[in-house]
Order: sequence, then structure tokens, then C-alpha cells
Amino acid sequence: MNTLEQKSAAGKYAATLIENGMVVGLGTGSTVKFFVEELGRRVNEEGLDIVGVTTSTRTAEQAGTLGIALADVDDVDHIDITVDGADVVDAQLNGIKGGGAALLYEKVVAKNSRRNVWIVDASKVHEELGHFPLPVEVVTYGAEQLCRVFDNHGLHPVLRRTADGEPVKTDNGNEIVDLHLDTIPFPSELANWLANQVGVIEHGLFLNVADEVIVGGDEIQVLKSPALMY
Repeated sequence: MNTLEQKSAAGKYAATLIENGMVVGLGTGSTVKFFVEELGRRVNEEGLDIVGVTTSTRTAEQAGTLGIALADVDDVDHIDITVDGADVVDAQLNGIKGGGAALLYEKVVAKNSRRNVWIVDASKVHEELGHFPLPVEVVTYGAEQLCRVFDNHGLHPVLRRTADGEPVKTDNGNEIVDLHLDTIPFPSELANWLANQVGVIEHGLFLNVADEVIVGGDEIQVLKSPALMY
């Protein structure tokens, strides 16, 4: 299978986990598009009765056109399951997320979900974190100053820009700084340090969040968090 086929397989498999009456967190990204598309098919062809809570305007627009009922995250008292993508997943099922600039909303929805499932193609799975720029959502005011702080700590920051050279804006109107790190040997320490920097809204280290990771391929792999194996 090529990468696109792996993403499709993972998304369609994840859609089989959804049952009538569920409140479902809908993530963001190229793999999640296949999941949402399959959910829409089930809603329209099978009468699947669910409510979706989205993590970005892009996902909300797709889900809306497919007839999936949507609710704001503050209007539900629980989220049964959230299905989202990941840019990198390590052996402990920690991840880097935010390649689609939706990391803040993704983390809010994930933290309010009873079960978190990530869907990825095989290229996203590594022994340790790294291999993909770590996104950090920052306020616009003082973003360049924050980049200097990151640079002084050897984090190789690059302000993310559009094809037109303008800073990428999140749904919240913030900017994204990508930290170009080959590996992240101590993700918890880095996460804590980033969280304490003035001007940082959120970072893309998702630690101890995923319960399962579905890896698309000719045969679906379901990787479970060590915490679920006891």
C-alpha cells in the first residue's frame, strides 16, 4: 500500500469503532479526512446517530457537508472517543501533533475525551520522538522575541509561513513556531519548559494522551498504550 492507501485504511477502520449515541471528537489532518468521510457515509447510509465535536474549522466544514451533527465542545458533558491523526508516534505512544496548526483545539478535545485513538500511516511510527518539526502555538505579540529565546536554547525555531510568505494563523489567530529537532530524548522536560515560557499558548507534544494508535497497511496494526494492557 502507498501512503494514501494506508491513511484511507486507518481512517475507515477507525470509523468501525463508532457506535450509535456516541459523542465523537473529530480530529484534523489528511488521515482524519478519510475517517470523517467514512463517518459521513455511515450517517447517511446506515443511519448512524452521533454528535461530532470538531478540532478545526476545516474539519467542521467537511463534517457539515456530510450531514454529521455537530456540537461545541462546551455544550457536551462528555466525549466518548476522539479520533485524530499524529505527525510522529513513539514506542510509548507519545506523539507530536500540530502539523495542521490545530494543536490547541486538538489538545482541548483530547483532554476531555474518555478514549483517544490516533490514526496514522506506517511512516509516522518511530522509536523516539523527533523526525518532524515540533509545533509551538504562540501569541503574535513578541513572537520574534520568543524565537530568539528558542534559538538561544538550541531549538532551531522557524516561524511557519504560508506560500505567500505570511505567518500561518491558527483558528485562534495565533502563530506557529516550528522547532526543528532531530530527536527529543526528554520530551517531558521539554514540554514542561515550553509550557512555562511567556507567550507560548500550547505545544505539540502530546504525552500520555493516546490510548490506541491505528496504523494503516495491508494489515491494520492496533498499538495499545501500556496502561491499557494491565
